[in-house]
Amino acid sequence: MDALAPATGMNILTKAARVAARVLAVSPTDQRDAALRAAANALRAQTAEILEANARDVAASQANAAFRDRLTLDQARVEAMAKGLEEIAELPDPLRRVLSEWTRPNGLLIRRVAVPIGVIGMIYESRPNVGADAAGLCIKSGNAVILRGGSESFHSARAIQKAIEEGLRAVHLPEACVQIVPDTDRAYVATMLDAAGMIDLIIPRGGKSLVERVQREARVPVLAHAEGLCHTYIDARANPDMARQILANAKMRRTGICGATETLLIDEAIAPSLLPTLIDDLSKLGCAFVVDERARAIRPDLPLANAQDFSTEWLDAKLSVAVVDGVEQALAHIAHHGSGHTEAIITEDAETAEKFLNGTDSAVVMWNASTQFCDGGEFGFGAEIGISTGKLHARGPVGLEQLTTFRYEVRGNGQIRA
Repeated sequence: MDALAPATGMNILTKAARVAARVLAVSPTDQRDAALRAAANALRAQTAEILEANARDVAASQANAAFRDRLTLDQARVEAMAKGLEEIAELPDPLRRVLSEWTRPNGLLIRRVAVPIGVIGMIYESRPNVGADAAGLCIKSGNAVILRGGSESFHSARAIQKAIEEGLRAVHLPEACVQIVPDTDRAYVATMLDAAGMIDLIIPRGGKSLVERVQREARVPVLAHAEGLCHTYIDARANPDMARQILANAKMRRTGICGATETLLIDEAIAPSLLPTLIDDLSKLGCAFVVDERARAIRPDLPLANAQDFSTEWLDAKLSVAVVDGVEQALAHIAHHGSGHTEAIITEDAETAEKFLNGTDSAVVMWNASTQFCDGGEFGFGAEIGISTGKLHARGPVGLEQLTTFRYEVRGNGQIRA
């Protein structure tokens, strides 16, 4: 297929995927689980080939150190992919669940039943392990998937997909359940976005420019988030020691993930006493800051934020800081600057916490916990295929349940409509 034009190549991929999806949708749980375990074994057996392919990608990369780290695989990361597939296999089957049922006065039994979405198109950048996670979640949820990884991870993605195919073959499921775009031609992205009727859902996972392009150009439904501009608000009734620990984790555990806190909001009642300590804590971890005028009055050594800073997802060791007059002003700040991803409040006051939880419109809200818990694995989903900040179908981490839709099944005993 490498010599074919992208439109022709995508047509072949999508036709095969739709046939495979019909087979996968009716396959028994045990067969799908066995495929995942067989794919995990294949990943382990082919570790040397996967690492060799990844070394080619890393050697060709001209990206910065953080990007190269996301791109790089080692034996531990390959093992983590294999374990991830095995963990997905252990999860309950999301298909054929009876979501609700009722009997009508005429005796008709109506059930709402979980079924696969169909064919998923996954467009992702830099992290080769995303392909393994997506494949595992789609197999378990009965969806065929077409993967388009970034050109920088092309050889790694193909090597990983080869192991997934081996797992499918081992249990007699179609290899076309998981396919990969055959070359790095960017025109394939356009053909995926234009594949209405053949691809049922597009999931982009990457930088803001990629996600915005997908959302702008797709003729296929999209499940995505463009930014993870997450906030942590420290209330006047917060436990100071808890606040220090949570903020350090929320900002600095991994600064480049979408669940990292990008803005600290702190109540003016405790800012003079607590903010200098928080700044010192994070400074020792290598964090830089931009602050509003009220915070700068407390720490005059810090640079003043400009108009855009509080609307910036840093994805780095940098934090925006603002002093606010209570929870209502914190919520107003989030509503103006936030991206609808994840927000957290730290407080010992339950009434204030409930006001915060109910007052933000984001996909995930937290009380006395790090925003970095916004993760499919941490939510018990086994893995995630992405985060959704939309309001239709799925919100927050997208796992197995979110990769299903439903149909209605009606059972009668001869009823006819008057």
